Amino acid sequence: MILVNTDYISGKELEMLGLVKGSTIQSKHLGNDIAQAFKTMVGGELKAYNEMMNEARAIATKRMVAEAEALNADAIVNIRYASSAVMQGAAEVIAYGTAVRFMNK
Repeated sequence: MILVNTDYISGKELEMLGLVKGSTIQSKHLGNDIAQAFKTMVGGELKAYNEMMNEARAIATKRMVAEAEALNADAIVNIRYASSAVMQGAAEVIAYGTAVRFMNK
């Protein structure tokens, strides 16, 4: 499966199959949440939240790819990510793009 954030793949004619997406809501352990709250007082990278968001993006991407595979897609083009806080210490991440099939394999 080819994943790109452009609306084309060089040398390939594409048949659009439709929108595919994947999402997840992730949170950190309460102990990590408290530790990160203290970290905001002194500044610096919030590593536990960074790890949480990386994991969430990976899960959302995997779910998006699964939707594309169910459509027998060869690739997903124009991939985008969005996130939003759903509560203190928890965030939703969504990955979406257009599933395509190669016309000239």
